[in-house]
Amino acid sequence: MEIGSSLTLCNSIQLWRFNSRRNHCKWRALSSSRFALNDSIHVSNSFVSRVVNCKACLKDNKVFAAETKSMFGECSKEFELSSLTALSSLDGRYWGKVKDLAPFMSEYGLIRYRVLVEIKWLIKLSQIPEVTEVPNFSEEAQSFLQGLIDGFSMRDALDIKNIEKVTNHDVKAVEYFLKQKCQSNSEISKVIEFFHFACTSEDINNLAHALMLKEALNSVLFPVMDELIEAFCNMAKKNAHIPMLSRTHGQTASPTTLGKEMAIFAARFSKERQDISQIGLLGKFAGAVGNYNAHLVAYPDIYWPSIAEEFVKSLGLSFNPYVTQIEPHDYMAKLFDAIIRFNNILMDSDRDIWAYISLGYFKQMTKAGEIGSSTMPHKVNPIDFENSEGNLGVANAILHHLSTKLPISRWQRDLTDSTVLRNMGIGLGHSLLAYKSALQGIAKLQVNEPRLIEDLEQSWEVLAEPIQTVMRRYGIPEPYEKLKELTRGRAVTKESIQEFIEGLELPKEAKTNLLKLTPPTYIGAAIDLAEGLDTAINFVNGS
Repeated sequence: MEIGSSLTLCNSIQLWRFNSRRNHCKWRALSSSRFALNDSIHVSNSFVSRVVNCKACLKDNKVFAAETKSMFGECSKEFELSSLTALSSLDGRYWGKVKDLAPFMSEYGLIRYRVLVEIKWLIKLSQIPEVTEVPNFSEEAQSFLQGLIDGFSMRDALDIKNIEKVTNHDVKAVEYFLKQKCQSNSEISKVIEFFHFACTSEDINNLAHALMLKEALNSVLFPVMDELIEAFCNMAKKNAHIPMLSRTHGQTASPTTLGKEMAIFAARFSKERQDISQIGLLGKFAGAVGNYNAHLVAYPDIYWPSIAEEFVKSLGLSFNPYVTQIEPHDYMAKLFDAIIRFNNILMDSDRDIWAYISLGYFKQMTKAGEIGSSTMPHKVNPIDFENSEGNLGVANAILHHLSTKLPISRWQRDLTDSTVLRNMGIGLGHSLLAYKSALQGIAKLQVNEPRLIEDLEQSWEVLAEPIQTVMRRYGIPEPYEKLKELTRGRAVTKESIQEFIEGLELPKEAKTNLLKLTPPTYIGAAIDLAEGLDTAINFVNGS
């Protein structure tokens, strides 16, 4: 393929399709006019024939590879990272919806938290009386170090990446960066070799990863989760009185209210949200294999496990005293499993609301200029809930892998966790995208109450349950069987139901109450359950 100023296509492009029944290739010609390529592409006849030839020889493949390499080589500058060239849709199409995670879950975020941990450890050493070589820092020196944390910039992160090109070690690059930065401070420059003192890289990394998760959850994920809970609470209370036909096994069942069904999701979300927030994020700081070996050789009179615990807790994390070179990541597995459960509840609600839209129970507000289908002008598709469901699937797949892989490490350490941990942001990012898509869809919903009532009025068979239950109370024999004969597989109307009730030997009050009953009024305690949601959620959240 060549890059030129005009578009040249052969008169007919041969496309093959494989016929599995006859086990051979068939050819069909498609007019080149059906292809809309940009004006800078030229496709030669010989190139096309090599692309579609299912019996291409090795020589042809080499030529094709050479032409492809040439093509992309000439336009390589156009393929620098951008929203159009990003391999991850989170960094491309959906960047605007997930970028709030970037300060925490990106490579920049990881480096920033490494810098924080290294500096905080140096400060901690200066506060240990037995480490006389690192005296207490003056306020000026402490302010200087804190400034390196607070003022950490993209330029600083790039400087560290440039150092890494030489060291080929990401954590060591952070140490060297800090030593360079602190040369200008006379007080700190005297003790710069105490950066990374007695640390293995994983002492720094595990704390950085825990801090990344902590800040991402508190600053980004939890607020959007809470928005979802609030949205479902609002739907529950607003629609508490609107009766709705239930469907069990896809068949008509005892009525409920729309609000009560939304209340179920709100309560489920709230419970999982609370569980996630109660998971302790753990950290270790015990050296190369978790025994403080080097620490005790250098300062045998210091009880290092206590120092490590104080340091980890000072970062707002919980301390894990029993570790190898790595913190075992069990808490991460618990965290990601809990997020998966939250996501599964949202997937459940996405599918239910999608189905309610299909039944006409919800209408969707339209927006000027938007198109639902490229060919069917009437369509207003439930794309937000479909987008949410799809991204929840991607998120759960990644989070499940993290959950099952991270707690497994050969002997005292292997590096398989290191590369996997770099995908935490992807799992959380697709989750965040799904939450926002669902919220966007909920904001468009309008309840179509006449459609809900219509379904109920056509489903008088659902009253078979209360009638046979009252019959049981008053000792009428075989109530279930009698109602089964009346309703199963038959068209049931208001008249046939009321005729059946009139023929029952029941107390007058009981019969009167049954005759007043209709599908829209047969909703049990659904209204009370929906209206009492705040109490239930406050109880779950411990408020």
